[in-house]
Amino acid sequence: MRPMKKNGVRIDDSFAEAFPMRGTAILITAPNRRWARQAATTMTGFATSVIGCGAEAGIDCERPSKSTPDGRPGVRVLMFAMSSDTLQTQLVNRAGQCVLTSPGSACFADLDGADRLPIGDQLRYFGDGWQVSKKFGDRHFWRIPVMDGEFLCEATTGLTKKAVGGGNLLIMGTTAKTTMRATEFAVAAMNGVEGVILPFPGGIVRSGSKVGSKYKAMTASTNDAYCPTLRGAVASNLDGDVGCVLEIVIDGLTEDAVAGAMRAGLAAIVKLGPEHGAERVGAGNYGGKLGPFHFHLKDLLP
Repeated sequence: MRPMKKNGVRIDDSFAEAFPMRGTAILITAPNRRWARQAATTMTGFATSVIGCGAEAGIDCERPSKSTPDGRPGVRVLMFAMSSDTLQTQLVNRAGQCVLTSPGSACFADLDGADRLPIGDQLRYFGDGWQVSKKFGDRHFWRIPVMDGEFLCEATTGLTKKAVGGGNLLIMGTTAKTTMRATEFAVAAMNGVEGVILPFPGGIVRSGSKVGSKYKAMTASTNDAYCPTLRGAVASNLDGDVGCVLEIVIDGLTEDAVAGAMRAGLAAIVKLGPEHGAERVGAGNYGGKLGPFHFHLKDLLP
């Protein structure tokens, strides 16, 4: 992997290897922005990786009142899983425990698609027979009585068959401070791309993983080739000047959305330069054996 240079930042001649997932989107509204975001934040908690969380979920964007079905502030949530059955379970459980319970909330479909996942069609049973079915045009809703009034929830939402999971960037710097600065710049840029989420805390993961482990019970373990403290003890992929590595993982509803987010992140890192940011940027892959989506860094450079 011979690196290229852009504004002094070394860019690996490598690619991020991503895999197919099932994805969906909902729009959560509330009386104000604070409570719309609170419901969305609670719903997307503990949803960083399907390795241990069942689903990967995050906030895509906020929507102003003029752009939501009920004229209230809204937050779009994306959720991804490896199968439609798992996605269905995670969607209903999280909507039921985190959105239905949140004061003043409502839940709307926010993805078109022939394949549908039930939300209100499942949550309506909480109404204990008092729920009311309502149709407006070709949209079907349930009105579920709750203690602050009623919870309005769309019956179903769309399901995409071509969602992409596992896009990634590996950001390498001399110190934790400069590496973090570059990664935060990249996250800020990537969050401006619609249709993607960065599911890890604040969009950043320090505990990048490889497939497999010396321990049979572990399906994934620390990515030792990118651990600075193991340089000299393992077959390291790190240069001598790298003291910290951080990763950004990207899930998207489409291949183009993931590519767009990676392009935006790379541009932000390159613009910052190595003096105050990253020395090098790479990407994680398994030689093309893990997934069919390959995002070559050289094709994404500004």
